[in-house]
Parts: sequence; structure tokens; C-alpha cells
Amino acid sequence: MAENKKFGYIRVSHKDMNLERQLQAMAEYGINERDIFADKQSGKDTNRPQYQTLKQHLRAGDVVVIKSIDRLGRNYDDIKNEWNDIVNNREADIEVIDMPVLNTTNKDMALMNKVITDVVLTLLGYVAEQERTFIKQRQREGIDIAKTQGKFAKANKIQAPNNFKEFFEKAAKSEITHTQAMKELNLNKTTYYRIAKELGLSTNKRQVGK
Repeated sequence: MAENKKFGYIRVSHKDMNLERQLQAMAEYGINERDIFADKQSGKDTNRPQYQTLKQHLRAGDVVVIKSIDRLGRNYDDIKNEWNDIVNNREADIEVIDMPVLNTTNKDMALMNKVITDVVLTLLGYVAEQERTFIKQRQREGIDIAKTQGKFAKANKIQAPNNFKEFFEKAAKSEITHTQAMKELNLNKTTYYRIAKELGLSTNKRQVGK
């Protein structure tokens, strides 16, 4: 009968991020480098190549070692799904370096471990969901404050000079060229016509002098 194996899984979210810290943690935990699967990809997608390869290698009784549970996924619904797939469907175990209370390898306390794991994962999921709610709430409050101060929705609107309409109408009547109007108003061509459009003034770019 083949001996059970212990695999490490490490992940960072971007290709330019370093895996060294997780590799060192795996080495200190006793995981051979050849048994470590590594992805440089966001946790929002569980269809990560090395992670899927790892799961294909798993046999009943094998152990997956991760530094922290968020290496399995970005949100806790995905983490719980992946946890259940590894532990229940594939009958392998999980050890979490940063949170040993979640380790499923202590068979003498299997029921207690399962209860603790369910509680911790549920609690972490609740905390993560609350944090997402708080972030949205803070964003909403920030927008409301900005609106009351007149800073929201108008942020991208260009402030027209007080005498803009006067010079623009002179140019429209061919009393001066639009180029001359731009110089007098100290505006470039793009800004000049954007302000005119925002003010609902009719533009005729053929009148622009060279």
C-alpha cells in the first residue's frame, strides 16, 4: 500500500509577487520543495493550474499544507467549498501553518476538530462578509458627504472662465477667431470645445484660426 504523502500549496495573487516567504514556511514545516505546488494567480478563480494538478495527485489520507486558509480562495464561500472538496470528497487532510486549530490530521479528536473547523470557517466567513459590508457602507457615506459638499459628480466637469461665453460668442460671430479666443481665455483647444459643449454653445471648428 502506497505511503500517504504530504503536499504543500502556495499562492500569490500577481506574477510580480514573491513566493519566498511561503516557500520558507513550507521548508520549516518539513515539506520537500518537489512536493510544493505554486500558483501566481488571483484566488477569485479556483481553476488555477497548479492547484488543480495538486488535487489530481491527492489520494485518501494525503495531507495538503497551506500557510493560511486564504491560499485556497479569495472569499470564504470558495474556501469552504474547496475545504469540503479536499477533506470530504477526496478524503485527504488539511494542515494550516498559521492556524493549527484547523488541522484535520488529529484523528483522535476528529469530531471535535470538525466542530472547531466548521465554527472557525463560519466565523471567518462572517467577518469577511461584514468587512465587505463595512467597505461598501464607508464608500456610500463618502459619496454622500462629497455630494453635500458639491464635490461628487462635478469632479470631472471643467470650470469655465467667467468671460468664456463673451469670447466664444465673439468668435462665433467671426469678430475674432476661436484660436484668439482660446489665447485670451488661456485654454487649449480640447478644453475650449469641451466647455462650449457643456454650456450648450454651438461650435464651428472651421472658424479656428491657424
